[in-house]
Amino acid sequence: MQTVLGAGGPIADELVHELYRNHTKDIRLVSRKPSPVNDTDELVAADLTDAEAASHAVAGSEIAYLTVGLPLDSQLWERQFPVIMRNVIDACAEHGTKLVFFDNTYMYPGTAVPQTESTEFAPGGRKGRVRGELATMVLEAIQAGRVEGLIGRAPEFYGPGRTKSYTNTLVFDRIRAGKRPFVPVNAHAKRSLIWTPDASRALALLGNTPDAYGQTWHLPVDPNRLSYAQLVELAAEATGRKIGYTVLPMLAFRLGRRFVKPLDEMYELLVRYRDDNIFDSSKFAARFPDFRTTAYREGVERILVG
Repeated sequence: MQTVLGAGGPIADELVHELYRNHTKDIRLVSRKPSPVNDTDELVAADLTDAEAASHAVAGSEIAYLTVGLPLDSQLWERQFPVIMRNVIDACAEHGTKLVFFDNTYMYPGTAVPQTESTEFAPGGRKGRVRGELATMVLEAIQAGRVEGLIGRAPEFYGPGRTKSYTNTLVFDRIRAGKRPFVPVNAHAKRSLIWTPDASRALALLGNTPDAYGQTWHLPVDPNRLSYAQLVELAAEATGRKIGYTVLPMLAFRLGRRFVKPLDEMYELLVRYRDDNIFDSSKFAARFPDFRTTAYREGVERILVG
């Protein structure tokens, strides 16, 4: 039995597809209101902030993938994420279940220095501090021998379907709707974006690779990093039309955050849009040389023209 905790999002759904295709048909989906992805999926409704419910959700699982997402609300993150993580770690320790934690990069410093698995945490705000706390909880549980686990860490998403990210919302969704895209802060800084199906496929592969445990892994990205200006150029080529863009400067966000809560929640992340964002996934590429990473050109074409 392999269990997905936080089922229902695009990462989790594609993870379930990949597990079913290549690893196991014995899959449990856990969320507050789970829905099947495959006909054989076992569904468990659970609130992971409840320790007993988390234990029940994990019981009998060989591997548990923690992919829970919460709305971008700093107060909610501070209140719920550490409780969820503590309950999941305790449940995995209780049942002898391996833990695969799907993580992000919010705790990394917002500089142009390339990010590797050994980059020290230097969060620039409340959400970054929470993410750093979660990763530290997992690493400490692994080091203490309480659980056998790993961390799969991803940069910002871009992707098809229901993929949610600033890049999809501000750039590709607007292009698809025939609107002028918005570029946060700097159109010419290089971006490290992960294609969401690649993230899910890589997470499933790590979870089913025994020697991957006990480590943090950067999930694979196209190493040919492009700027937003270059991504818009690819979009223009894919759609066959001329596409301009509007850069939203820091000042616009600084003023808007006073009145619009989503802009306020985004503000701490904006420093990573100012300079090159180099997320180094060479460790994964060296260990799994046959893994095919989606190139940006292919990804943009699939988003905009199918």
